[in-house]
Amino acid sequence: MTLPPADPNPEHPSTEQPHLHDDTRFAAPKIAIFQYSTVVLFLFLISGFWRLQVQNPDYYKERAEQNRIKSMPILAPRGRILDRDGRVIVDNHASFTLILTRENLKEEHLKPIAEGLDLDLENLQEVVSRYRNRPKYEFIRLKEEMTPADLAFVDSHRDFFPELEITEAQHRMYPQNGMMAHVLGYTGGISPSELDTAEFARYKPGDVIGKFGVERQYNDTLMGIDGQRQVELDVYGRPPRTAAGEGHVDVTVKPSVPGKDLQLTIDLDLQAVAELAMDGKNGAVVAIDPRTGEVLAMVSRPTFDPNKFSAHISARDLKALNDNPDKPFFNRAIQAAQAPGSTFKPIMALAALETGTIDENFTVHCPGGANFYGRYYRCHLKTGHGAVVLHKGIVQSCDTYFYTVGNKMGIDDIAQYADMVGYGHATGVDLPHEAQGVVPSPEWAIHTQGRKWYAGETISVSIGQGALTVTPLQMARGIAGLAMGGVWHRPRVVKEAPDKPTEWPLNPQYVKDVVDGMYGVVNEGGTGGRAWLPNIEVCGKTGTAQLASAEYVKEKGGGHELKDNAWFVGFAPRQAPEILVVALFEHGAEGPLAAPIVRDVLTAYFDKKIRIETLRQGAAAVAAGEAAVRTLGLPGPGRSN
Repeated sequence: MTLPPADPNPEHPSTEQPHLHDDTRFAAPKIAIFQYSTVVLFLFLISGFWRLQVQNPDYYKERAEQNRIKSMPILAPRGRILDRDGRVIVDNHASFTLILTRENLKEEHLKPIAEGLDLDLENLQEVVSRYRNRPKYEFIRLKEEMTPADLAFVDSHRDFFPELEITEAQHRMYPQNGMMAHVLGYTGGISPSELDTAEFARYKPGDVIGKFGVERQYNDTLMGIDGQRQVELDVYGRPPRTAAGEGHVDVTVKPSVPGKDLQLTIDLDLQAVAELAMDGKNGAVVAIDPRTGEVLAMVSRPTFDPNKFSAHISARDLKALNDNPDKPFFNRAIQAAQAPGSTFKPIMALAALETGTIDENFTVHCPGGANFYGRYYRCHLKTGHGAVVLHKGIVQSCDTYFYTVGNKMGIDDIAQYADMVGYGHATGVDLPHEAQGVVPSPEWAIHTQGRKWYAGETISVSIGQGALTVTPLQMARGIAGLAMGGVWHRPRVVKEAPDKPTEWPLNPQYVKDVVDGMYGVVNEGGTGGRAWLPNIEVCGKTGTAQLASAEYVKEKGGGHELKDNAWFVGFAPRQAPEILVVALFEHGAEGPLAAPIVRDVLTAYFDKKIRIETLRQGAAAVAAGEAAVRTLGLPGPGRSN
């Protein structure tokens, strides 16, 4: 029998075996938890690996690339705008644009950014909010044409506002002193209201678009496509410099696509003369080629400086323009629908002849006025014109003659021929916001006035007064079609193939009778003698359009704003006209005072034509001489035998 070994310390019995057993039982759950945790962690890593490498590799690769690569826009320049001879009217110049990148945008930075850059905080917040559901790589244009103060602010706050980036851009450079402002228009950042329209549905917040004039009408042509520059970032999220320290290291570059150039029908030489002729006046000038409808010059005064809009116009300047009672944004050439006055008499004469109401020998006695429907209608010449036939009626602009003709013809025929020449309709010129004007008729009275037409109203319409209104461009197109024998072209300001014209089979003799009368206005002691030019057969017609009755003017004691509008329309030459010009001189008092404006533009046109022809003949003579030298075998310039 074997006895157990003696305890070496009998006073403290051994407890080693029970403790080991207890520790094992206590550690088992911990080991199990550790094992399960390890398995869960492993499964989590496996699932993450699955998502990264198998399920969504492209998505996470893109996320990683966004952390390593920063996209910067390359802003596309807009196309240039040229005149009919290819001379540059609107160009671009290099400057800087501030953009807001959204990958690292912090909302709390918007307020100090707005304060530092003099931006409207509410507007900035609204723009940012419109981007919330858009891809992060899309940037926001904060400011065009940055000032030195703007550049200094951004440079000194780069560490505070990493979302601010400066990029090079090409900004608009317009003619000075508001020249052609209403034709050219201007550009600016797209507004929230414009983004909600179908016209600009494909654009995004921050895009710079055409706001007015040609810039807006042909925005899609002029606007280019932005490019993109991708810059690799270092571990601190900053673009690394090149070895020379001069710029950033580009990873890839997608070049921008510039907008297309746009060639206008405008002749800068005629435009400059028309602008000078309207200096200090309110009104409009329109010059067109009656053979094609091309607009050679278009002026509206007062004007504005579109260069202020190519950057960021101040609230003060914008308010001053909007509050100006003369309405400088108003394009009088296509929007000022005014009574045409006696410039309507050639249309009246043509209508009366075509309808058989009168012939060229129809005679009216003018004692200074006439009674119609119980009212006395005065002629502009108080002493009267005596016996008046058609030719004299046009030359001397006898109101009494046309009162009588209009009363005899009736409003229906008057309205029909006014409509035929295009009055009461937009001309279709390629500029936005054209007015239609009004051609009154019995139907018009019922639909717009809710009453019948009164016969006495026809008397006023017969001399271009009453409810009849036209724009300068409508008048230019209407008289041009008459001068061309019944061919009316759609006016346009951009060079393109002409549309098919509207044609009416007018009697050539009747057209000649009216045109001969308009020739007499300028050349036979008529009311338009101030438009006379040597060796050029200018035809024209004056118009003095009342803005208020003589009684009302007398009651109010006169005043500049109540003075009559002065019109003149002229074309040349009499046979096969090449140019037609209309001038509206607001509050000019008398039509003859508008005639010199037209005369100056006509002079510029024919002087230029003579210069070009002289140069062409000189070049032809030189070419002929060189050909003769070659034929005879003689030494030409720079040759020796």
